[in-house]
Amino acid sequence: MTSDVSRRSLLALGAGLGASTMLGGSALARAPKLGTQSAYFYRFNLGGAEVTVVSDGPLPLGPPKGTFIGVPDEEVRKMLSDNFLSPDNVVLEQNSPIVNMGDKLVLFDTGMGTSKLFGPTTGRQQKSMAEAGIKPGDIDAVVLSHAHIDHIGGIVDGDNQPLFPNAQYYIAQSDFDFWTDEGKLGSPLKEFVIHARKNLMPVRDRLVYFKDGQEFLPGIQAMSAPGHTVGHTMFMVTSNGKSFAFLGDLTHHAVLLLEKPRMEFSYDTDPKQAANTRVKMLDMLATNKIPVMSYHFAWPGYGHVAKTSEGFHYYPEAMTMLL
Repeated sequence: MTSDVSRRSLLALGAGLGASTMLGGSALARAPKLGTQSAYFYRFNLGGAEVTVVSDGPLPLGPPKGTFIGVPDEEVRKMLSDNFLSPDNVVLEQNSPIVNMGDKLVLFDTGMGTSKLFGPTTGRQQKSMAEAGIKPGDIDAVVLSHAHIDHIGGIVDGDNQPLFPNAQYYIAQSDFDFWTDEGKLGSPLKEFVIHARKNLMPVRDRLVYFKDGQEFLPGIQAMSAPGHTVGHTMFMVTSNGKSFAFLGDLTHHAVLLLEKPRMEFSYDTDPKQAANTRVKMLDMLATNKIPVMSYHFAWPGYGHVAKTSEGFHYYPEAMTMLL
């Protein structure tokens, strides 16, 4: 009886709201729709550093079948719909932190650039940087988690000219060697190799190779996390005792590859190694309560991971609009 009364009350309230909206609606509805969104950057402090996250735009992968492997397709679809996500189109973000350490301005990963391999919504990084008031010429270092197209695609412009004229570029040598190998141009990796060569070869004389565990820039330490690619690397970013881990592509999805971290991802060079690395690194981050930023999680991709009985859970941190 109570639930019926409550339901009737809600319906009556809804009807009343509808009537009042209609009565006053004609005047209010004259305002034109604006059709614009807010600028695509987000800024927060980390110790003495200032972090600005810029987006390269959404990257749609399409249906999960064939991309997320090792779990029945219907179960994957249910995991998505249970989390109020489309089961028919998995959409990733592309979140690049730009860290101002005071003496250096460091960009992590560069987006898809001019490639439209995943559709028209990518390639926005330069626009997002302009909205944030950051000039490409001010970037001192470009740090690359790996050489996949959506991470190195924005190094050069449409005329193959470097977009960050004053930067040094940092990458694992094993990843550079693998993805710029002309011998792979006849393989299924062709498009990835073409774009890696297009973006990395023009800046080859400014490439610096880091080693696992090396603090190759002040406050930035490389952490080898292979499997997604041979040289895929995470980074611990630290300032005045405060840290976060930039995960790169340790995990592409905050639900699928965290709840079931041994699920495989078709874009991994070695899916089994990637799953082992994912579990090991997420376990370390959860145990030590280290904040994380994932390149592909929902905007702006910053939060925490915690252990669950089967895997992990991601807790996005609320955006703080006061610095």
